[in-house]
Amino acid sequence: MIDRPTDEESRNPSEESSLEYEESSEQVIRPTTNHHDLTDLYSDLFQKKQTAADPGSVGQPEQTADKVPFPGAKNERGVIPAPQTLEETGLSLIQLCNLVLKQLYLQGSALGIEISRSAHLPFSIIDVALAFLKDDKCIEVTSGNMIGRSSYRFNLTELGRIRAREAFEQCRYVGPAPVPLDAYVRQCQLQTVVGIECTPERLEDSFSDFIIREGLLDELGPAVCSGRSIFIYGPPGNGKTLIAKGLGRFLNRQGGEIYVPYAIQMENSIITLFDPTIHQTTDDHELEARNNTDPKTSGRMPEMEDWVKPDTDLRWRRIRRPVVITGGELNLDMLDLRYNKTSNFYTAPLHIKANGGVFLIDDFGRQLVSPKDLLNRWIMPLEDRVDYLTLATGKKFAIPFEQLIVFSTNLDPKDLVDEAFLRRIRHKIEISAPSREVFTEIAQLCCRQRGVEYSPVFVSYLYDTYYNQGKSPRSSDPRDLLEILQSICRFKGQEPIISTQLISEAAQRFFCQI
Repeated sequence: MIDRPTDEESRNPSEESSLEYEESSEQVIRPTTNHHDLTDLYSDLFQKKQTAADPGSVGQPEQTADKVPFPGAKNERGVIPAPQTLEETGLSLIQLCNLVLKQLYLQGSALGIEISRSAHLPFSIIDVALAFLKDDKCIEVTSGNMIGRSSYRFNLTELGRIRAREAFEQCRYVGPAPVPLDAYVRQCQLQTVVGIECTPERLEDSFSDFIIREGLLDELGPAVCSGRSIFIYGPPGNGKTLIAKGLGRFLNRQGGEIYVPYAIQMENSIITLFDPTIHQTTDDHELEARNNTDPKTSGRMPEMEDWVKPDTDLRWRRIRRPVVITGGELNLDMLDLRYNKTSNFYTAPLHIKANGGVFLIDDFGRQLVSPKDLLNRWIMPLEDRVDYLTLATGKKFAIPFEQLIVFSTNLDPKDLVDEAFLRRIRHKIEISAPSREVFTEIAQLCCRQRGVEYSPVFVSYLYDTYYNQGKSPRSSDPRDLLEILQSICRFKGQEPIISTQLISEAAQRFFCQI
Protein backbone atom coordinates (compact mmCIF):
# COMPACT_ATOMS: atom_id res chain seq x y z
CA MET A 1 0.00 0.00 0.00
CA ILE A 2 1.09 3.61 -0.58
CA ASP A 3 1.32 5.84 2.49
CA ARG A 4 -0.48 9.15 2.17
CA PRO A 5 0.56 12.38 4.00
CA THR A 6 -0.89 12.84 7.49
CA ASP A 7 -2.49 16.03 8.79
CA GLU A 8 0.79 16.98 10.47
CA GLU A 9 2.45 16.70 7.10
CA SER A 10 -0.07 19.09 5.60
CA ARG A 11 2.18 20.62 3.01
CA ASN A 12 0.57 20.52 -0.43
CA PRO A 13 2.28 17.88 -2.62
CA SER A 14 2.52 20.25 -5.56
CA GLU A 15 4.07 22.91 -3.33
CA GLU A 16 6.53 20.39 -1.96
CA SER A 17 7.43 19.25 -5.45
CA SER A 18 7.85 22.82 -6.61
CA LEU A 19 10.24 23.50 -3.76
CA GLU A 20 12.24 20.35 -4.40
CA TYR A 21 12.48 20.99 -8.11
CA GLU A 22 13.50 24.60 -7.51
CA GLU A 23 16.28 23.35 -5.24
CA SER A 24 17.42 20.80 -7.79
CA SER A 25 17.13 23.08 -10.81
CA GLU A 26 20.60 24.50 -10.17
CA GLN A 27 22.04 21.09 -10.96
CA VAL A 28 20.29 20.73 -14.30
CA ILE A 29 22.70 19.69 -17.05
CA ARG A 30 22.44 21.84 -20.14
CA PRO A 31 22.59 20.37 -23.64
CA THR A 32 26.03 19.53 -24.93
CA THR A 33 27.20 18.73 -28.42
CA ASN A 34 29.16 15.62 -29.32
CA HIS A 35 31.40 16.03 -32.33
CA HIS A 36 32.71 12.47 -32.71
CA ASP A 37 33.53 11.41 -36.22
CA LEU A 38 31.15 8.46 -36.37
CA THR A 39 31.98 7.68 -39.97
CA ASP A 40 35.47 6.45 -39.11
CA LEU A 41 34.64 5.12 -35.65
CA TYR A 42 34.00 1.53 -36.59
CA SER A 43 36.98 1.31 -38.92
CA ASP A 44 39.26 2.55 -36.14
CA LEU A 45 37.83 0.04 -33.69
CA PHE A 46 38.26 -2.79 -36.15
CA GLN A 47 41.90 -1.89 -36.76
CA LYS A 48 42.53 -1.85 -33.02
CA LYS A 49 40.91 -5.24 -32.65
CA GLN A 50 43.02 -6.73 -35.43
CA THR A 51 46.19 -5.31 -33.84
CA ALA A 52 45.27 -6.73 -30.45
CA ALA A 53 44.65 -10.14 -32.01
CA ASP A 54 48.01 -10.11 -33.81
CA PRO A 55 50.38 -12.60 -32.11
CA GLY A 56 53.23 -10.29 -32.95
CA SER A 57 51.83 -7.50 -30.79
CA VAL A 58 53.87 -8.29 -27.71
CA GLY A 59 53.54 -6.06 -24.68
CA GLN A 60 50.18 -4.58 -25.78
CA PRO A 61 47.65 -5.49 -23.07
CA GLU A 62 44.23 -6.29 -24.43
CA GLN A 63 41.45 -4.09 -23.11
CA THR A 64 38.93 -6.20 -21.25
CA ALA A 65 35.18 -5.64 -21.39
CA ASP A 66 34.92 -4.50 -17.79
CA LYS A 67 37.45 -1.70 -18.38
CA VAL A 68 36.03 -0.22 -21.58
CA PRO A 69 34.98 3.34 -20.70
CA PHE A 70 31.85 3.79 -22.78
CA PRO A 71 28.08 3.44 -22.32
CA GLY A 72 27.08 -0.09 -23.27
CA ALA A 73 30.23 -1.92 -22.19
CA LYS A 74 29.67 -5.13 -20.27
CA ASN A 75 31.11 -5.39 -16.79
CA GLU A 76 32.65 -8.40 -15.07
CA ARG A 77 29.20 -9.92 -14.50
CA GLY A 78 28.52 -9.99 -18.22
CA VAL A 79 25.80 -7.33 -18.12
CA ILE A 80 25.66 -3.76 -19.38
CA PRO A 81 25.67 -1.47 -16.33
CA ALA A 82 22.99 1.17 -16.04
CA PRO A 83 24.03 4.76 -16.78
CA GLN A 84 24.36 6.89 -13.67
CA THR A 85 24.31 10.33 -15.27
CA LEU A 86 22.75 11.96 -18.31
CA GLU A 87 26.18 12.16 -19.92
CA GLU A 88 26.60 8.39 -19.62
CA THR A 89 23.40 7.80 -21.60
CA GLY A 90 25.00 9.44 -24.65
CA LEU A 91 21.89 11.60 -25.10
CA SER A 92 21.49 15.35 -24.87
CA LEU A 93 19.10 16.95 -22.41
CA ILE A 94 16.90 18.20 -25.26
CA GLN A 95 16.60 14.69 -26.73
CA LEU A 96 15.57 13.29 -23.36
CA CYS A 97 13.12 16.13 -22.71
CA ASN A 98 11.47 15.57 -26.09
CA LEU A 99 11.02 11.89 -25.26
CA VAL A 100 9.37 12.78 -21.93
CA LEU A 101 7.12 15.40 -23.53
CA LYS A 102 5.89 12.97 -26.17
CA GLN A 103 5.12 10.30 -23.59
CA LEU A 104 3.13 12.73 -21.43
CA TYR A 105 1.32 14.00 -24.53
CA LEU A 106 0.17 10.47 -25.36
CA GLN A 107 -0.73 9.43 -21.81
CA GLY A 108 -2.21 12.71 -20.60
CA SER A 109 -0.44 12.32 -17.24
CA ALA A 110 2.03 9.88 -15.71
CA LEU A 111 3.88 9.13 -12.51
CA GLY A 112 7.57 9.87 -12.48
CA ILE A 113 8.35 6.17 -12.13
CA GLU A 114 6.11 5.40 -15.13
CA ILE A 115 8.05 7.87 -17.25
CA SER A 116 11.25 6.19 -16.10
CA ARG A 117 9.87 2.78 -17.01
CA SER A 118 8.75 3.92 -20.46
CA ALA A 119 12.15 5.46 -21.22
CA HIS A 120 13.98 2.47 -19.68
CA LEU A 121 16.26 4.82 -17.78
CA PRO A 122 16.90 5.29 -14.03
CA PHE A 123 14.63 7.87 -12.46
CA SER A 124 17.64 9.91 -11.33
CA ILE A 125 18.28 10.67 -15.02
CA ILE A 126 14.62 11.24 -15.86
CA ASP A 127 14.49 13.57 -12.87
CA VAL A 128 16.97 15.88 -14.60
CA ALA A 129 14.64 16.24 -17.58
CA LEU A 130 11.58 16.71 -15.36
CA ALA A 131 13.32 19.50 -13.41
CA PHE A 132 14.35 21.20 -16.64
CA LEU A 133 10.81 20.98 -18.06
CA LYS A 134 9.26 22.28 -14.84
CA ASP A 135 11.61 25.25 -14.81
CA ASP A 136 10.53 25.97 -18.40
CA LYS A 137 6.84 25.77 -17.35
CA CYS A 138 6.22 22.78 -19.63
CA ILE A 139 4.99 20.36 -16.92
CA GLU A 140 3.29 20.63 -13.57
CA VAL A 141 2.80 18.33 -10.59
CA THR A 142 -0.83 17.46 -9.83
CA SER A 143 -0.47 14.93 -7.02
CA GLY A 144 2.08 12.93 -5.09
CA ASN A 145 3.01 11.40 -1.75
CA MET A 146 5.93 11.24 0.64
CA ILE A 147 7.72 8.41 -1.16
CA GLY A 148 9.58 10.93 -3.28
CA ARG A 149 9.46 12.74 -6.60
CA SER A 150 9.31 9.44 -8.47
CA SER A 151 5.77 9.03 -7.10
CA TYR A 152 4.54 12.46 -8.26
CA ARG A 153 2.07 12.67 -11.10
CA PHE A 154 3.03 15.01 -13.93
CA ASN A 155 0.81 16.80 -16.45
CA LEU A 156 1.67 18.94 -19.45
CA THR A 157 0.96 22.66 -19.32
CA GLU A 158 -0.35 24.50 -22.35
CA LEU A 159 3.21 25.44 -23.26
CA GLY A 160 4.23 21.81 -22.75
CA ARG A 161 1.56 20.59 -25.16
CA ILE A 162 2.80 23.04 -27.80
CA ARG A 163 6.36 21.82 -27.39
CA ALA A 164 5.22 18.19 -27.39
CA ARG A 165 3.47 18.72 -30.72
CA GLU A 166 6.62 20.31 -32.09
CA ALA A 167 8.60 17.30 -30.89
CA PHE A 168 6.13 14.98 -32.61
CA GLU A 169 6.56 16.86 -35.86
CA GLN A 170 10.29 16.23 -35.69
CA CYS A 171 10.03 12.55 -34.70
CA ARG A 172 7.07 10.43 -33.57
CA TYR A 173 9.18 7.80 -31.83
CA VAL A 174 8.01 7.11 -28.27
CA GLY A 175 9.47 4.30 -26.21
CA PRO A 176 12.76 3.19 -24.66
CA ALA A 177 15.46 5.81 -24.94
CA PRO A 178 17.90 5.09 -27.77
CA VAL A 179 21.59 4.34 -27.26
CA PRO A 180 24.25 6.36 -29.11
CA LEU A 181 25.70 4.85 -32.26
CA ASP A 182 29.22 4.62 -30.87
CA ALA A 183 27.98 2.53 -27.92
CA TYR A 184 26.28 0.12 -30.33
CA VAL A 185 29.42 -0.10 -32.46
CA ARG A 186 31.57 -1.02 -29.48
CA GLN A 187 29.03 -3.52 -28.18
CA CYS A 188 29.05 -5.27 -31.57
CA GLN A 189 32.82 -5.55 -31.24
CA LEU A 190 32.41 -7.31 -27.90
CA GLN A 191 29.92 -9.85 -29.27
CA THR A 192 31.28 -10.47 -32.77
CA VAL A 193 30.80 -13.88 -34.39
CA VAL A 194 34.54 -14.07 -35.04
CA GLY A 195 36.25 -16.34 -32.56
CA ILE A 196 33.16 -18.17 -31.27
CA GLU A 197 34.31 -21.43 -29.74
CA CYS A 198 33.45 -24.16 -32.22
CA THR A 199 34.60 -27.74 -31.68
CA PRO A 200 33.58 -30.92 -33.55
CA GLU A 201 31.62 -32.07 -30.50
CA ARG A 202 29.65 -28.84 -30.10
CA LEU A 203 28.93 -28.55 -33.81
CA GLU A 204 27.87 -32.18 -34.01
CA ASP A 205 25.43 -31.62 -31.16
CA SER A 206 23.67 -28.86 -33.15
CA PHE A 207 23.42 -31.16 -36.19
CA SER A 208 22.35 -34.23 -34.20
CA ASP A 209 18.87 -34.17 -35.77
CA PHE A 210 20.27 -34.00 -39.31
CA ILE A 211 21.68 -36.75 -41.47
CA ILE A 212 24.58 -35.39 -43.48
CA ARG A 213 27.46 -36.84 -45.42
CA GLU A 214 30.67 -37.76 -43.65
CA GLY A 215 33.21 -34.95 -43.55
CA LEU A 216 30.71 -32.12 -43.98
CA LEU A 217 31.15 -30.89 -40.41
CA ASP A 218 34.90 -30.75 -40.99
CA GLU A 219 34.18 -28.22 -43.73
CA LEU A 220 31.59 -26.24 -41.77
CA GLY A 221 33.61 -25.99 -38.54
CA PRO A 222 36.48 -23.83 -39.85
CA ALA A 223 33.96 -21.61 -41.64
CA VAL A 224 32.15 -20.95 -38.35
CA CYS A 225 35.44 -20.31 -36.52
CA SER A 226 36.46 -17.74 -39.11
CA GLY A 227 33.17 -15.86 -38.85
CA ARG A 228 33.47 -15.16 -42.58
CA SER A 229 30.96 -15.66 -45.38
CA ILE A 230 29.96 -19.12 -46.62
CA PHE A 231 28.77 -20.10 -50.08
CA ILE A 232 26.71 -23.32 -50.09
CA TYR A 233 25.80 -24.67 -53.51
CA GLY A 234 24.54 -27.84 -55.14
CA PRO A 235 21.46 -29.41 -56.76
CA PRO A 236 18.06 -28.65 -55.21
CA GLY A 237 16.50 -30.74 -52.49
CA ASN A 238 19.68 -31.87 -50.75
CA GLY A 239 19.52 -29.88 -47.54
CA LYS A 240 21.39 -26.65 -48.24
CA THR A 241 18.80 -24.58 -46.42
CA LEU A 242 18.68 -27.13 -43.61
CA ILE A 243 22.45 -26.98 -43.20
CA ALA A 244 22.42 -23.18 -43.17
CA LYS A 245 19.70 -23.28 -40.51
CA GLY A 246 21.84 -25.76 -38.60
CA LEU A 247 24.63 -23.21 -38.50
CA GLY A 248 22.17 -20.67 -37.18
CA ARG A 249 21.01 -23.17 -34.60
CA PHE A 250 24.61 -23.68 -33.49
CA LEU A 251 25.18 -19.96 -32.98
CA ASN A 252 21.75 -19.60 -31.38
CA ARG A 253 22.39 -22.36 -28.84
CA GLN A 254 26.16 -22.48 -28.44
CA GLY A 255 27.21 -18.93 -29.29
CA GLY A 256 26.14 -17.39 -25.99
CA GLU A 257 23.84 -14.46 -25.37
CA ILE A 258 24.30 -10.98 -26.81
CA TYR A 259 22.69 -7.58 -26.32
CA VAL A 260 20.71 -5.52 -28.80
CA PRO A 261 19.30 -2.02 -28.17
CA TYR A 262 15.71 -1.03 -28.73
CA ALA A 263 16.86 1.91 -30.82
CA ILE A 264 19.99 3.80 -31.92
CA GLN A 265 20.52 7.54 -31.90
CA MET A 266 22.46 8.87 -34.89
CA GLU A 267 22.84 12.61 -34.39
CA ASN A 268 19.17 13.74 -34.37
CA SER A 269 17.79 10.61 -36.07
CA ILE A 270 16.43 7.50 -34.34
CA ILE A 271 16.79 4.01 -35.83
CA THR A 272 14.75 1.20 -34.28
CA LEU A 273 16.66 -2.07 -34.09
CA PHE A 274 15.08 -4.55 -31.68
CA ASP A 275 12.61 -6.78 -33.53
CA PRO A 276 10.65 -9.35 -31.44
CA THR A 277 9.97 -11.39 -34.60
CA ILE A 278 13.72 -11.90 -35.07
CA HIS A 279 15.35 -11.48 -31.68
CA GLN A 280 14.70 -14.30 -29.20
CA THR A 281 14.89 -12.66 -25.77
CA THR A 282 16.29 -14.38 -22.69
CA ASP A 283 15.53 -11.70 -20.10
CA ASP A 284 11.73 -11.95 -20.09
CA HIS A 285 11.58 -13.33 -16.56
CA GLU A 286 13.60 -10.45 -15.15
CA LEU A 287 11.51 -7.85 -16.96
CA GLU A 288 8.30 -9.51 -15.82
CA ALA A 289 9.47 -9.41 -12.21
CA ARG A 290 10.57 -5.79 -12.59
CA ASN A 291 7.24 -4.73 -14.12
CA ASN A 292 5.10 -6.46 -11.50
CA THR A 293 2.44 -3.90 -10.52
CA ASP A 294 0.21 -6.17 -8.45
CA PRO A 295 0.05 -4.60 -4.96
CA LYS A 296 -0.73 -8.01 -3.46
CA THR A 297 2.66 -9.32 -4.54
CA SER A 298 4.76 -6.16 -4.64
CA GLY A 299 3.25 -4.27 -1.68
CA ARG A 300 4.74 -1.00 -2.89
CA MET A 301 4.95 1.43 -5.77
CA PRO A 302 5.28 -0.42 -9.12
CA GLU A 303 8.77 -1.85 -8.74
CA MET A 304 9.99 1.59 -7.69
CA GLU A 305 13.32 0.45 -6.29
CA ASP A 306 14.14 -1.52 -9.44
CA TRP A 307 13.50 1.48 -11.68
CA VAL A 308 15.03 4.19 -9.48
CA LYS A 309 18.38 2.39 -9.33
CA PRO A 310 18.47 -0.51 -11.83
CA ASP A 311 21.60 -2.64 -12.05
CA THR A 312 21.59 -2.98 -15.83
CA ASP A 313 21.03 -0.65 -18.77
CA LEU A 314 17.41 -1.40 -19.59
CA ARG A 315 17.68 0.14 -23.06
CA TRP A 316 19.28 -3.15 -24.18
CA ARG A 317 17.63 -6.56 -24.49
CA ARG A 318 19.51 -9.78 -23.86
CA ILE A 319 18.90 -12.22 -26.73
CA ARG A 320 20.18 -15.38 -28.32
CA ARG A 321 22.25 -14.84 -31.43
CA PRO A 322 19.71 -14.06 -34.16
CA VAL A 323 19.07 -16.07 -37.33
CA VAL A 324 17.60 -14.05 -40.21
CA ILE A 325 16.45 -15.94 -43.31
CA THR A 326 15.48 -14.28 -46.56
CA GLY A 327 14.78 -15.74 -49.98
CA GLY A 328 13.55 -14.61 -53.35
CA GLU A 329 11.80 -11.58 -51.88
CA LEU A 330 15.10 -9.86 -51.06
CA ASN A 331 15.78 -6.60 -52.90
CA LEU A 332 18.21 -3.71 -52.53
CA ASP A 333 15.69 -1.53 -50.71
CA MET A 334 15.55 -4.10 -47.90
CA LEU A 335 19.28 -3.54 -47.30
CA ASP A 336 18.89 0.17 -46.62
CA LEU A 337 17.31 2.12 -43.81
CA ARG A 338 13.53 2.20 -44.06
CA TYR A 339 12.35 5.74 -43.43
CA ASN A 340 8.77 6.48 -42.47
CA LYS A 341 7.95 9.98 -43.66
CA THR A 342 4.98 10.18 -41.31
CA SER A 343 6.76 8.99 -38.17
CA ASN A 344 10.12 10.59 -39.06
CA PHE A 345 12.26 7.76 -37.74
CA TYR A 346 14.02 4.78 -39.31
CA THR A 347 13.88 1.01 -39.11
CA ALA A 348 17.14 -0.91 -39.38
CA PRO A 349 17.54 -3.24 -42.40
CA LEU A 350 17.50 -7.01 -42.02
CA HIS A 351 21.24 -7.55 -42.17
CA ILE A 352 21.81 -5.06 -39.36
CA LYS A 353 19.22 -6.85 -37.22
CA ALA A 354 21.26 -10.02 -37.85
CA ASN A 355 24.43 -8.55 -36.32
CA GLY A 356 26.00 -11.05 -33.96
CA GLY A 357 24.22 -13.98 -35.62
CA VAL A 358 23.52 -15.53 -39.02
CA PHE A 359 22.09 -13.93 -42.14
CA LEU A 360 20.97 -16.57 -44.66
CA ILE A 361 20.22 -15.65 -48.26
CA ASP A 362 18.32 -18.68 -49.50
CA ASP A 363 17.75 -19.43 -53.19
CA PHE A 364 20.49 -16.98 -54.11
CA GLY A 365 20.15 -15.93 -57.74
CA ARG A 366 16.34 -16.00 -57.69
CA GLN A 367 15.88 -12.63 -55.98
CA LEU A 368 14.00 -9.73 -57.53
CA VAL A 369 17.34 -7.97 -57.89
CA SER A 370 20.11 -9.36 -60.11
CA PRO A 371 22.90 -11.31 -58.35
CA LYS A 372 25.47 -8.86 -59.71
CA ASP A 373 23.75 -5.84 -58.15
CA LEU A 374 23.21 -7.65 -54.88
CA LEU A 375 26.82 -8.76 -54.65
CA ASN A 376 28.14 -5.34 -55.59
CA ARG A 377 26.14 -3.96 -52.68
CA TRP A 378 28.03 -6.27 -50.30
CA ILE A 379 31.57 -6.24 -51.65
CA MET A 380 32.76 -3.69 -49.11
CA PRO A 381 30.85 -5.07 -46.10
CA LEU A 382 32.18 -8.59 -46.73
CA GLU A 383 35.73 -7.30 -46.99
CA ASP A 384 35.80 -4.71 -44.21
CA ARG A 385 32.99 -5.97 -41.93
CA VAL A 386 31.42 -2.53 -41.97
CA ASP A 387 28.44 -1.22 -43.92
CA TYR A 388 27.45 2.35 -44.76
CA LEU A 389 23.86 3.49 -44.46
CA THR A 390 22.36 6.77 -45.63
CA LEU A 391 19.88 8.98 -43.80
CA ALA A 392 17.13 10.88 -45.59
CA THR A 393 19.29 13.99 -45.26
CA GLY A 394 22.02 12.34 -47.34
CA LYS A 395 24.29 11.82 -44.33
CA LYS A 396 26.25 8.55 -44.54
CA PHE A 397 27.50 6.72 -41.47
CA ALA A 398 29.33 3.48 -40.73
CA ILE A 399 27.66 0.61 -38.89
CA PRO A 400 28.92 -2.90 -38.00
CA PHE A 401 28.48 -5.81 -40.39
CA GLU A 402 29.25 -8.44 -37.76
CA GLN A 403 27.50 -11.64 -38.82
CA LEU A 404 28.01 -15.00 -40.40
CA ILE A 405 26.48 -14.51 -43.84
CA VAL A 406 25.48 -17.63 -45.77
CA PHE A 407 24.62 -17.74 -49.48
CA SER A 408 22.67 -20.83 -50.53
CA THR A 409 21.92 -21.60 -54.17
CA ASN A 410 21.07 -24.49 -56.48
CA LEU A 411 22.32 -22.60 -59.53
CA ASP A 412 25.79 -22.89 -61.04
CA PRO A 413 28.08 -20.45 -59.13
CA LYS A 414 29.83 -19.59 -62.42
CA ASP A 415 26.57 -18.19 -63.74
CA LEU A 416 26.00 -16.05 -60.64
CA VAL A 417 29.26 -14.50 -59.49
CA ASP A 418 32.64 -13.58 -60.88
CA GLU A 419 36.06 -14.48 -59.54
CA ALA A 420 36.45 -11.18 -57.68
CA PHE A 421 33.40 -11.87 -55.56
CA LEU A 422 34.18 -15.54 -55.01
CA ARG A 423 37.51 -14.44 -53.59
CA ARG A 424 35.70 -12.44 -50.92
CA ILE A 425 33.59 -15.44 -49.91
CA ARG A 426 36.13 -17.41 -47.93
CA HIS A 427 34.41 -20.77 -47.73
CA LYS A 428 32.67 -22.63 -50.58
CA ILE A 429 30.92 -25.85 -49.66
CA GLU A 430 29.22 -28.13 -52.16
CA ILE A 431 26.19 -30.15 -51.10
CA SER A 432 25.85 -32.94 -53.63
CA ALA A 433 23.30 -35.73 -54.05
CA PRO A 434 23.32 -38.25 -51.17
CA SER A 435 24.86 -41.68 -51.46
CA ARG A 436 22.61 -44.71 -51.18
CA GLU A 437 23.71 -45.28 -47.58
CA VAL A 438 22.89 -41.69 -46.57
CA PHE A 439 19.63 -41.83 -48.53
CA THR A 440 18.63 -44.98 -46.61
CA GLU A 441 19.34 -43.29 -43.28
CA ILE A 442 17.23 -40.31 -44.30
CA ALA A 443 14.37 -42.60 -45.33
CA GLN A 444 14.53 -44.42 -41.99
CA LEU A 445 14.51 -41.13 -40.08
CA CYS A 446 11.51 -39.83 -42.06
CA CYS A 447 9.60 -43.02 -41.30
CA ARG A 448 10.32 -42.74 -37.58
CA GLN A 449 9.22 -39.10 -37.52
CA ARG A 450 5.88 -40.03 -39.12
CA GLY A 451 5.25 -43.23 -37.18
CA VAL A 452 5.51 -45.42 -40.28
CA GLU A 453 7.36 -48.75 -40.06
CA TYR A 454 10.34 -48.67 -42.41
CA SER A 455 10.79 -51.35 -45.06
CA PRO A 456 13.80 -51.84 -47.40
CA VAL A 457 11.24 -51.92 -50.23
CA PHE A 458 11.09 -48.13 -49.98
CA VAL A 459 14.69 -47.48 -51.06
CA SER A 460 15.03 -50.55 -53.32
CA TYR A 461 12.03 -49.61 -55.45
CA LEU A 462 13.18 -46.00 -55.90
CA TYR A 463 16.69 -46.97 -56.94
CA ASP A 464 15.59 -49.79 -59.26
CA THR A 465 12.90 -47.72 -60.93
CA TYR A 466 14.30 -44.20 -60.95
CA TYR A 467 17.74 -43.50 -59.52
CA ASN A 468 19.61 -46.28 -61.30
CA GLN A 469 17.97 -45.14 -64.53
CA GLY A 470 19.66 -41.76 -64.52
CA LYS A 471 17.54 -39.71 -62.14
CA SER A 472 19.55 -38.13 -59.33
CA PRO A 473 18.35 -38.87 -55.78
CA ARG A 474 17.57 -35.95 -53.50
CA SER A 475 17.63 -35.81 -49.73
CA SER A 476 14.12 -34.38 -49.67
CA ASP A 477 12.57 -37.25 -51.69
CA PRO A 478 11.81 -39.58 -48.73
CA ARG A 479 9.97 -36.82 -46.87
CA ASP A 480 7.90 -35.77 -49.91
CA LEU A 481 7.07 -39.32 -50.95
CA LEU A 482 5.98 -40.29 -47.45
CA GLU A 483 3.65 -37.29 -47.27
CA ILE A 484 1.99 -38.41 -50.52
CA LEU A 485 1.83 -42.00 -49.27
CA GLN A 486 0.13 -40.92 -46.05
CA SER A 487 -2.40 -38.85 -48.00
CA ILE A 488 -3.25 -41.84 -50.17
CA CYS A 489 -3.74 -44.06 -47.11
CA ARG A 490 -5.94 -41.48 -45.38
CA PHE A 491 -8.14 -41.27 -48.46
CA LYS A 492 -8.46 -45.05 -48.57
CA GLY A 493 -9.11 -45.24 -44.84
CA GLN A 494 -6.13 -47.49 -44.04
CA GLU A 495 -3.05 -47.29 -41.90
CA PRO A 496 0.02 -46.02 -43.79
CA ILE A 497 2.44 -48.83 -44.60
CA ILE A 498 5.43 -49.22 -46.89
CA SER A 499 4.50 -51.45 -49.82
CA THR A 500 5.54 -51.67 -53.45
CA GLN A 501 2.05 -50.70 -54.60
CA LEU A 502 1.80 -47.59 -52.42
CA ILE A 503 5.39 -46.49 -53.15
CA SER A 504 4.75 -46.94 -56.86
CA GLU A 505 1.57 -44.89 -56.73
CA ALA A 506 3.21 -42.11 -54.70
CA ALA A 507 6.29 -42.02 -56.98
CA GLN A 508 4.19 -41.81 -60.15
CA ARG A 509 2.39 -38.77 -58.77
CA PHE A 510 5.57 -37.17 -57.51
CA PHE A 511 8.13 -37.72 -60.26
CA CYS A 512 5.83 -37.19 -63.23
CA GLN A 513 5.71 -33.48 -62.35
CA ILE A 514 9.47 -33.08 -62.82
